[in-house]
Amino acid sequence: MEDRRWQKDLDLIRDAARQAGEVALGFFGQSPEVWWKNEGQSPVSAADFAANDRLLSVLRAARPDYGWLSEENDDDHARLSADTVFVVDPIDGTRGFIQGATNWCVSVAVVHKGAPVAGVLFAPALGEEFYAAIDGPALKNGKTISVAEHRPDDVLNIAASAEMVNKFEPEYRKLLSRVKHVPSLAYRLAMVADGRIDGTLVARNSHDWDLAAADLILFRAGGSLVETDGSRLVYNRETVKHATLFAGGESVIKSLLRQAHSG
Repeated sequence: MEDRRWQKDLDLIRDAARQAGEVALGFFGQSPEVWWKNEGQSPVSAADFAANDRLLSVLRAARPDYGWLSEENDDDHARLSADTVFVVDPIDGTRGFIQGATNWCVSVAVVHKGAPVAGVLFAPALGEEFYAAIDGPALKNGKTISVAEHRPDDVLNIAASAEMVNKFEPEYRKLLSRVKHVPSLAYRLAMVADGRIDGTLVARNSHDWDLAAADLILFRAGGSLVETDGSRLVYNRETVKHATLFAGGESVIKSLLRQAHSG
């Protein structure tokens, strides 16, 4: 019964994400009004607010008993008393969106008792949709995706900052190839899920809304998003920020964690 429930929720959030993506796309390349938050560190645009409004109206109307956590709404912590919560980022990669990059996405997850059970990432400017339910495959535009198979001697293609990579052993760094920066964290994780890159390192202070949907998609694609001790993330806690994280297939995770613990 739960399986069918989460599949229905997946259908719901896919529809909502498509609607929000189309709303955001109407602002794309049109120089939307921009404000700055977090003491001037993070941009937010009129497109973010409009997409968030569409998600809020569609999802809360359909599931009024679910909690709500969105980057663009004040967190009143009422969500903590709900077993099931929508976790939403109306535009993940706002900075890139403003600058005209196409790899931004709408991120929507259903989180039940701390774990994502349905998730969708919709990237309308690319025509890409990634989605999964907890007991189903990870899909991209209807086709099953999986993480890349990686052998120990292969070059490791990862998305990571130079600062993080420079903490690794010199010999290990020779095996790494850093890919061009992708502004959307959720989309970077989707790139790991569909095998385009082998892994990514996530700097501390990412948030539930950046991660929850992509985490599930990556997991159902055969990969993991883990903390330094190898544990999977817990969502809908009082704090929605996370420590340094590692993403990839099993062998990549083990390799990255060994380096993280060797410093």
